[in-house]
Amino acid sequence: MRSYFLPALAVLGLLFVGRQVHAEDPEPPRAVDHSQLMEYQAPDGRQRPVRTAKDWAIRRRQIIAGMEAAMGPLPDRSNLPPPNVKVLGRLEGDGFVRLDITYLAEENDRVPALLYLPKNRPAGRRAPALMALHSTVPQGKKGVAVEENAPRNRGYATELAQRGYVVLAPDYPSFGDYPYDFNKSKYASGTMKGIFNHIRGVDLLQARDEVDPERIGVIGHSLGGHNAMFLGAFDQRVKVIVASCGWTPFHHYYGGNLKGWTSDRYMPRIRDLYGLDPDRLPFDFYEVAAALAPRAFFSSSPLHDDNFDVRGVKKAEPKVREVYALLGTVDRLRFIHPDCTHDFPPEARREAYRFIDRILRHAPARELGGP
Repeated sequence: MRSYFLPALAVLGLLFVGRQVHAEDPEPPRAVDHSQLMEYQAPDGRQRPVRTAKDWAIRRRQIIAGMEAAMGPLPDRSNLPPPNVKVLGRLEGDGFVRLDITYLAEENDRVPALLYLPKNRPAGRRAPALMALHSTVPQGKKGVAVEENAPRNRGYATELAQRGYVVLAPDYPSFGDYPYDFNKSKYASGTMKGIFNHIRGVDLLQARDEVDPERIGVIGHSLGGHNAMFLGAFDQRVKVIVASCGWTPFHHYYGGNLKGWTSDRYMPRIRDLYGLDPDRLPFDFYEVAAALAPRAFFSSSPLHDDNFDVRGVKKAEPKVREVYALLGTVDRLRFIHPDCTHDFPPEARREAYRFIDRILRHAPARELGGP
């Protein structure tokens, strides 16, 4: 199978983010200013300016290496079996057919998911598709389904299916119908297991006859917001990434209190290797957002989100914009700041959906709230 991913660098002399970090490492990594996106570490150990797309590719590989240092490595994907979808149920919905499925992530591990297929798709034409990633809700995938009484303003899987998209909404490990024993996992973090599962979801979508494999995106709120960004960073087949809430630089996350990131579901190395210290972490969200370039990124960060502080996002925005400007794709970057708390209100969703439509060249079957 063709690999779509940039391998983590392991070249001597790279910044500490360019090497894998293990529990037995005797020396903690030194502090790095991850907001300095327009510099990369050259093989001679010096900082060099990012002036060209080639320079940025080096910086981006260092970002991916830093993410893997905290999350664990992305497993090799060269000999994976097909997703092997099993249909467990079928629902006729308003404008869509929904299949309750499981798909094969890897040996002996199947991911429960909802697969939405829009009705009245023009004969012979393939549709764009989206991964719809849920927030931190016990019902998991059903938390993005209007027909399953999703929390208010969270039913984006249903809404996008009604808009004419094929939508895949998987459970994140340990949510919904997906019990998962992290103590027996081969992964260093729940985060990397989630990334791998979501990459396999993209494999599934690309294999569907209904889907245009070149028009795939991802959307999520909160937990789903940063998981959308993580998927986009590791899988460049994803052409548009929408994150509602879900991120702010680590120094701005509860004032630098990173305990919430360290459960087995997420990244325990932040505690075990990096001592909950934002200055010691091998990556930050400045870099995750920038790693999405030149692909399209839409970020909705509410003014009154008490979880992911908007001040950090506003600090990151001009830094990320520099990267998009270098690559000539500033028109594919959009930041909005709704006047609300930790939410994805209708006006923000409406703007996000239109952004997705533009990037994936899709004429929607209906507007949000429309017939």
